[in-house]
Amino acid sequence: MNGTLNKVMLIGHLGDDVKMHYFDGGNCIGRFQLATNEVYINKTTNEKITSTEWHNLVVRNKAAEICEKYLSKGDKIFIEGRIKSRQWQAEDGTTKYTTEIQVTEFTFLTTKKETTLHKPNTDSESVKNTNFDTTNEDLPINDLPF
Repeated sequence: MNGTLNKVMLIGHLGDDVKMHYFDGGNCIGRFQLATNEVYINKTTNEKITSTEWHNLVVRNKAAEICEKYLSKGDKIFIEGRIKSRQWQAEDGTTKYTTEIQVTEFTFLTTKKETTLHKPNTDSESVKNTNFDTTNEDLPINDLPF
């Protein structure tokens, strides 16, 4: 096999709101942490153990703006991306390292803002439906058409 593969798929909950950073020229990135949990039973004590792994995620440009608009702490999301390690010099001269997930695809599984879609909107800004399939307008957002 000559090729290589760098692909990550995660389902987890946001640890905080998306933090945005804007650059000259109109580009931007959004950063947030995603928590994934593993639950198992300790065989000697019969105790239920939950182990949480934190992942640093990076989204870019339009995807970052969408994540910032619709996601908040605690929301559940499915992401696909690739692992990227980088290093930089800190202000004190030490070399810092981090490993991030560069997000290429995402699907919102649950959002706190989603509940506002089912309530009458009293704000001047209307809530947009992020379901772009116009063939099944009668279906609720979380129903699959098959």
